[in-house]
Amino acid sequence: MDVPMHRPSVLACALLAALPVSHAFAQDGGDYESAGSATELDRITVSASTSRIPDSEAALPNTITIIDREQLQQQLAITQDITQVLASLVPSFTPARQKMTNAGESLRGRKPLYLVDGVPQSTPLRAGGRDGHTIDAAMIERIEVIHGANALQGLGASGGIINIITKRAPREDGASFHDVAVAASSALPHESDSTGYRASYLFGTRKGAFDFVGGASHAREGLYYDGDGDALAVDAVQGDLMDSQSLNLFAKGGWSIDPERRLQLSINRFEIEGDGDYLTVPGDVAAGIPATSTRGHPPMRAPRNLMTQASLDYTDRYLAGGHFQAQFYWADFAGRYGSSLWRNFLGPGSDDLTTQSENVSKKIGSKLTWSRDNIGDLPLRLTLGLDASRDTTSQRLHGEDGSRWYWVPETEYSAISPLLQAEYRIGSVLLSGGLRHERGRLEVDDFTTLPRYGSQRVVGGSPKTSETLPNFGVVWEATGALKLYASYSEGYTVADIGRVLRAIDLPGQRVDNLVDLQPVVSDNREIGLDYDDGRWVAHLAGYWSDSDLGSRLDFDPATGAYNVARERTEIRGIEGNVAFRFSEAGRIGLAYARTEGRYDSDGDDRVDSDIPGVNISPDRVTAFWTQRWLPRFDTRLQASHAFDRDFDGSGEDFEGYTTVDLIGRVGLPTGTLNIGIENLLGEQYMTYYSQVRPPRDDGYVAGRGRVLTVGWSHRF
Repeated sequence: MDVPMHRPSVLACALLAALPVSHAFAQDGGDYESAGSATELDRITVSASTSRIPDSEAALPNTITIIDREQLQQQLAITQDITQVLASLVPSFTPARQKMTNAGESLRGRKPLYLVDGVPQSTPLRAGGRDGHTIDAAMIERIEVIHGANALQGLGASGGIINIITKRAPREDGASFHDVAVAASSALPHESDSTGYRASYLFGTRKGAFDFVGGASHAREGLYYDGDGDALAVDAVQGDLMDSQSLNLFAKGGWSIDPERRLQLSINRFEIEGDGDYLTVPGDVAAGIPATSTRGHPPMRAPRNLMTQASLDYTDRYLAGGHFQAQFYWADFAGRYGSSLWRNFLGPGSDDLTTQSENVSKKIGSKLTWSRDNIGDLPLRLTLGLDASRDTTSQRLHGEDGSRWYWVPETEYSAISPLLQAEYRIGSVLLSGGLRHERGRLEVDDFTTLPRYGSQRVVGGSPKTSETLPNFGVVWEATGALKLYASYSEGYTVADIGRVLRAIDLPGQRVDNLVDLQPVVSDNREIGLDYDDGRWVAHLAGYWSDSDLGSRLDFDPATGAYNVARERTEIRGIEGNVAFRFSEAGRIGLAYARTEGRYDSDGDDRVDSDIPGVNISPDRVTAFWTQRWLPRFDTRLQASHAFDRDFDGSGEDFEGYTTVDLIGRVGLPTGTLNIGIENLLGEQYMTYYSQVRPPRDDGYVAGRGRVLTVGWSHRF
């Protein structure tokens, strides 16, 4: 029986399918199969909701990572934080903050676009940093990551696409399943308030033309502790995963009208909210003392994420001789932040005011795609698409005295975007290319900024944008084991419009004239190779990403807040990994990512300064060793090292660190026992974000120390 094949980065050119391999675990359950049996995995391809092109071999020849169900279940034995899973398996992803907020996390130095089954989760009009926590891990089948800027999904993918694919119903008619999972975690050594627990239940069935999968999960997290045994500082403003509760309700029903046509409705509602039981005790950055937490209740309400979304999907495999797919979606997001004290809120000499804000975003949209092979009896595939969307976002400010303000006025972005994609094969060479034309309009009414910015009256407007975004690539299948590729693609997003609008502090401004509202167009040039001979799997890629008018967060010491800086930016990097199956029961692997970013600090159109660390990832290396010791017992040992780094011009100095995790799974007579130890060696370190952000005693936070998680799962 073959070992579960770990693919920390099933990195593929041309949307390369993941390798079909034998698993010691059944694909559709958390239990071991009977001894001596093996389940052959289906050939996993990047889904149409990610690539926009069904069964494509070359939609975008970019680096691609597929975190399949097997890998996901392994990682969930140590953490339920999806961004931490990404950081563990994708070295070019920034080390996770281990908070409710994912501000400062990036992919290849730029913001990725989060999707759930193709529905956008990100809020680019006001990037509040909460899009990484909108669904519980129990509802996820796999995660697909396209690295690098692209416009396949429209607005927001300047760093790439992270598409979360939800659980599916059984494939066989008459089949059904019940998934039950429970788990508990605690700091090691144990602290009474560090205990967390979670439970989930999912049911799936297929009867005739109809199928259904749905379920619920609930989790409660305790307080986190660092490697020295001290409580981590709770982020009472941006939001925290510790000292919180979450609830997820999920349902997906499908109707196979006939063998070629299918209709599917998905609904998901996720809420995570802090308990508000702790206050932050500031540390001392100069002395290297991290902030901690103490019992207490912050003013006003605790931070919360609430996402409700629905999507209706229709597929016709033979419409007009081609494959047609349509998606109509609706998403309602509310991200509440903790309280802050504003000094002299209404001006010098006025009263102080405690407030909290809430980022509200409502999306409605559609995606239509039609694809056909063998155009004109040639090895040519053409894909036509049309997207329409409307995103309405605002940030409201609530005072402790009952007052209400619009910190960011209601802002609406509407877009309609046709796309054309082509693929053509010449022997062992596959060519691809396409265009997406983005026509957008931003609408903002007249508004007045907060007193903090001088109560400036800003004249609204409706600026329009029009961008044509190309992509093209080539893949050469040099041998049956080796593929080489090169590609160019452009991505399109906006530069946190809300942060720009709310910070206007000059009189006489008009929305139509604000240069900072111009879109960010970033390109991604990439060359790479993939090798797989059954025992060795290797990937290597180099990439270049430039933007003539980029966007980065720039700290303003006068206000203590981040502003949006619009400058030329250039990012360079390499990614690579190698894995070797040294026996039928064992496999080892190594991955490395290096990213360098520069920006134009003096406006001469030449980059001259390092992009600050809050905008870019450190260089990282990860390694793993998986071993099946017995037919019903296997382990995974994984390590991650972030290298020291200095950032020229900003005075930032990052001290790297190494963490090691251990995962073990034991097949029981009923179900599977999952044991995970995060930070096995108890490394004491300061998180990457804490080190590279401007020094703040209350924001100088250590990483999580040794944590034991024990869980049990069973499918019946």
